Amino acid sequence: MVGGRSLHTLLGAPLQARHWIAAANMLRVYSRPFDAMVRYFFRRGTYPTTVHLKTPLGPVGLTLYSHHDLLTVNEIFCRHDYPADANDRVVVDFGSNIGISAAWFLTRGPETFTYLFEPLPVNVTRLRRNLSPFDGRFAVAEIAVGVENASVEFGVEPSGRYGGVGVPTGRSVSVACRDANEVLRQIFETHGRIDVLKIDIETMERELVERLSTDVRRRIENIYVEYWFLANPLATTHTYRQYGSIAQFRRRG
Repeated sequence: MVGGRSLHTLLGAPLQARHWIAAANMLRVYSRPFDAMVRYFFRRGTYPTTVHLKTPLGPVGLTLYSHHDLLTVNEIFCRHDYPADANDRVVVDFGSNIGISAAWFLTRGPETFTYLFEPLPVNVTRLRRNLSPFDGRFAVAEIAVGVENASVEFGVEPSGRYGGVGVPTGRSVSVACRDANEVLRQIFETHGRIDVLKIDIETMERELVERLSTDVRRRIENIYVEYWFLANPLATTHTYRQYGSIAQFRRRG
């Protein structure tokens, strides 16, 4: 193991273009790239810490609470797991964690509004702190999103990144869960469409995506899912490509 990564992972990474993209972007995105690289590759440094990132709207600071949060910053701001630009004005984020993905979307352009869904209170507190410069441009629902309206058991672990509905972490809390189709239709009532739907809920991604109604899917331009699909589950409405661990769907036509 080197810096918490297996030898297999380290040897395989140089063969994948997205890792070269991420490495190059670290130099461009971080205001202190050397510190970020030391933290990222060798797990050096203490937490919490604040990293400062260069964005289209100017510098933004994000408070990170563990090395796992830095991994998320790299995946989103440097590797570009969730492509977006200023034209993406209505964004829905299932599994918002501490607000890193939301900060990415909100800094693509000044008119983006994000709907954030995160059930863990500690994550919501950190999310609100990280997104305070964007007050008025996001709404937070402290719930889980899944395939039904119910009270569900949500697995909790220290990083706050890997828990989810039914995840066996050894500790769980009861949280409210809402059906994804209902949540999305409610947003359509205000905006008529969604430019980006991001789904990273650590469990039920496949079930949620496969259960999206056709009328809902047709009104979503881009769908990004943290899941490996064997085939395109949205073939009638979206094209599909796998970008590492992220399934990226784009609406046809």
